[in-house]
Order: sequence, then structure tokens, then C-alpha cells
Amino acid sequence: MKSRVKRLAIPVGGLTAVGLVGGMLAAAPAQAAGDVASDPLATSGIAAKNVIAYWMNEKAANLIKASPYETLVVAKHVSKGGPSADSKPGTVPAIGDEKKSGGTSKNVNLPRTTGKVFFRGADGKPHWCSATSLQAKYRNLVATAGHCVYDTKSNKATLSRWVFIPGYYQGKAPWGIYVGKQAFTHYDFDVYEDGDRDYAFVTVYNGLKAGSGAWLNKAEWDWKQVDKATYKKYDPAIRRIRHGKYYIVKFTDVGRLGDNVGGQGLAYNQKLGKKVFVFGYPSGSHPDGNHAYSGQTLKWSYGKTFGAKAPAVKAEELIGVKSSFTGEGSSGSAWLLNYKSAKRIGYLNGVTSGVADTDGNNRIDTSVSPYFDGETYGVYKSAANVWSGSIA
Repeated sequence: MKSRVKRLAIPVGGLTAVGLVGGMLAAAPAQAAGDVASDPLATSGIAAKNVIAYWMNEKAANLIKASPYETLVVAKHVSKGGPSADSKPGTVPAIGDEKKSGGTSKNVNLPRTTGKVFFRGADGKPHWCSATSLQAKYRNLVATAGHCVYDTKSNKATLSRWVFIPGYYQGKAPWGIYVGKQAFTHYDFDVYEDGDRDYAFVTVYNGLKAGSGAWLNKAEWDWKQVDKATYKKYDPAIRRIRHGKYYIVKFTDVGRLGDNVGGQGLAYNQKLGKKVFVFGYPSGSHPDGNHAYSGQTLKWSYGKTFGAKAPAVKAEELIGVKSSFTGEGSSGSAWLLNYKSAKRIGYLNGVTSGVADTDGNNRIDTSVSPYFDGETYGVYKSAANVWSGSIA
């Protein structure tokens, strides 16, 4: 059941926008109380284990065959314009950067916080987007595009069987698999599909890693006949069958997401024209058919932000950056401000919601993101205080 709180409209930059609730980590900017939409993903340990089973059964077949979720391609409909701050600029420091330090590195070390979110789409097939780990009270928060959580095409409440795998590469999960517990989006995206609010923050359970396994016969497998000690040793949710026997896998709780890979900070109400790194897993081809990215490895681009509009996706207050990231797979890519390459941390200041070919040469040249303002901070703040715990 979707939970919401009362809406309250306030003026932002000459437009009508909607305020949010929250309270954590930094002084709250001016905002209205009440416009966070919260959606359950996996509400119990059993449900979460079933999610793990979907992705890991048959030697992780669904992970391997998952296809990139289509990023909105707004073609030439990106124009100048863009957002305005609704209050004073603010930041939340990254994990490990609570005490600010100076200095940057010329080398671009890829962040450990970035990975893929996997989910089952309305078409019943497995898909993925890009995402990143974010600072939070319980170190359990993931940021991605709103349309990688809420399906605007079918108008289903949420995309199902949602997991985050930081550092994912060809079916491998080096820091574990983190099942989504609860998703937080802006009410206007959830209800009105407002492209200016195409972002989401998702709490995740502690990560799990697969270990050794054992073959059990039918009697041993049967919940009614097997002793409890067997189920404490092995998790029956992850299984495959051969010659009438069941192979069950032992799973280990590897702890909280932020403790394992860190978490980026958050920046909101920032001025345009600042340089950002964009980290994600672009895939698919340019409009001219050139297949520039495989989606198998983490990529980055770099540029200055500028104001943009995309009326085709109901977006009047976007930010853009010059980038060749193509339309598939790059949804949810992290836009990091003041990225410290040596520490691999910075401030999340956007997530890719769409791409565009602005000069008409059949090559994608621009990525766009919602502008992170006080309302974004409100959605984040509501999510960043929520505990999730372990499913092992």
C-alpha cells in the first residue's frame, strides 16, 4: 500500500512546486511539509529472500540476461532555461568526508559507490539502471532515477524484485546484493509523472553474499520434514534442481551498504555552471546505430552544468551536461560535484533522467537531470532516517 502525506503547494522560482517532509543530518532548507511518496518494495525477510532467489537461481541467469532499462530520449526537445534555487545552497557530506579535506587528484578513480539496480519490469522481464550509494543515518540508501523505481509506462506502483549491486560486473557482486526495502519519490513524479522530479531514494537491507552449498533430497528439502538446523546453515530460497535433488546455498550477511562501499554526499540548490563527473553504465547505440557502450563496465563523463527544459517529458527545470552517454542503461547515473578522486567521493547533485541529440547529428550529446533543490532534500531526508536491517 502506497503511503503519502498531505500536499502543500509553495512558489519556487516563479512556478508552483510542492514541499516535502523530513528531518536529519543538516539544517533543513525552506520547504513545504508533505510531498513524499513512499512505496514498499520487499517488506519482510521472506519477501527479500524470494527477491534474491529470482536473481540468483540457475546460476544468476536473470542477472546475466537482464537488459538495460530505456532512458528517456528527449531528442531535440532540450532547450535553454532551467531551474532556480528554492532556498539557500546546502550539502550533506559523504561517508568518510564528514571532516572536509582539500586537494584533488588528476587521475579519475572510479567510485565504489556506483553500481546497477536490477528489477523486473512491467513486461515481466529483468532490467537494470545505474545507481549509487548515498550517505544516510543507517548507511543503507541508494539514489537512482525515479523511473527506475516507479513504472510510468504501466502506472504500476513500483517495479518489482528490486536489488542494488555495487560494482556489478558480468553476474558478479563483489560487495554483495542489497535488496530494496522502501522507495521514496516525489509525490508529483509518482502521481503526475513530473519530469522535474524524476529521482528516487531507496533503503536497502544489509547485503548478502553467496557461499557454499549442499545437495538435499526431497525429504530433506521439504519444509515439514527438514530439521531447523539445516535451514540455519543453508538458505532454501536459493536453489536449483538436478536429478530430483535440490541444491541450496549458504548466504552470509556482509553488513550495511555504506560500511562496505561508502556513500556519496548530497548537494542541493547549487548554482549552474559547476563541473560534475557523471558515473554510470551506458549501453545501447546512438541514433545513427553506433554502439559506443556495452553497459558491462562503469564509465564516466565530465562537464559544466547548464539550465535546460524538456517539455516532451513535462520537465521545465532541468540541468544538463554535455555527455555522450547513450540512452539505454544510463538512467540513474550519478552526477558528482567536487569529486575527490583519491577518496572516490563527492556530492550527488543529479541523476540522469534523459539524454538528447541537441544538434541533430544522430549522436547523443547531452544528459539531463532534475535540479536538486530543497524539495529533493526533503525526499532524501525522509529516506535517510529509515532503518532497514538484515534479512540473513
